[in-house]
Amino acid sequence: KKSEQELKDEEMELFTKYYMEWKGGKTSGNTSYANIPRFYYRLPAEDEVLLQKLREESRAVFLQRKSRELLDNEELQNLWFLLDKHQTSPMIGEEAMINYENFLEVGEKAGPKCKQFFTAKIFAKLLHNDPYGRISIMQFFNYVMRKG
Repeated sequence: KKSEQELKDEEMELFTKYYMEWKGGKTSGNTSYANIPRFYYRLPAEDEVLLQKLREESRAVFLQRKSRELLDNEELQNLWFLLDKHQTSPMIGEEAMINYENFLEVGEKAGPKCKQFFTAKIFAKLLHNDPYGRISIMQFFNYVMRKG
């Protein structure tokens, strides 16, 4: 049998061990923090020329890739032509409207760059109080120009 003092010492030792683990002192094999990806990298210093050049080049490549995703003037004109061709009557005043079926049809014909804009979510976002369940062609086109 252990003496009362030994039991108290053992209890205190265990308490200290668990308390330190809980507070973040010593870790007992808990390496979940190691799975968190690094999200901050310091900017290269002025004397780190190679790292600065690498940063500039990677930024340029990123901007080129994003630029290729944007719709050019011809693609925007083609999109407008398709939307106008597939409008759903009746018009509301001067405003041309399009229903969901025609919206999807235009999405198939518009090309791969436009495909991201022809989703149910975007259609629902632009759908307002139209009794026929249509959206404004002009509102959709303006949305594409802002987001694209």
